[in-house]
Amino acid sequence: MSRVLNRRRGQKGFTLIELLIVVAIIGIIAAILIPNLLDALQKAKQKRTMGDMRNIGTAWFSWFQDQVSAAAAGSSSTSTYEFDKIGSTVTADNLIKTLFISKTMFYIQKVPGKDGWGNNYEFRGTTDLAAVQVMGIRSGGRDGSFSGTSYTMGPFIATKYEEDIVWADGFFVRYPAGAQVVN
Repeated sequence: MSRVLNRRRGQKGFTLIELLIVVAIIGIIAAILIPNLLDALQKAKQKRTMGDMRNIGTAWFSWFQDQVSAAAAGSSSTSTYEFDKIGSTVTADNLIKTLFISKTMFYIQKVPGKDGWGNNYEFRGTTDLAAVQVMGIRSGGRDGSFSGTSYTMGPFIATKYEEDIVWADGFFVRYPAGAQVVN
């Protein structure tokens, strides 16, 4: 018996059972952490998109206020917002030409053309500054496709990353629930 014990004490390494237990524990931890990590990455992209839209929108709206000396923020009294009723599509390059007047006078230094998922924003604006709907920005969400042009105002379930995020005329029209949307 003492020979068997001496031999075991001299052996180094793990038994098969010990290795299986360690692998099982690592598998359980991975099963818990990976979905949370993936969700956190999507939330970060969503928050980046909203931050970009808020910055662009604030700069654009400041420019608008300087042009007409008035603000139409929150002027809509309907429960839906018709995005396609806002003038025409504006490119990020053309928008920066409007908002970056000179090196000492600018509303924003850079207008990002892509959202957090790498999809193009859609910018729309009108030259009729007295119109009810003057400017808008929207992101197609994770899938990059827009779900239409008519949006019910208010939040959507925050984990539905395919939903469009829409900012128009000084406020968020469609946004993830729980997001800080006060401008």
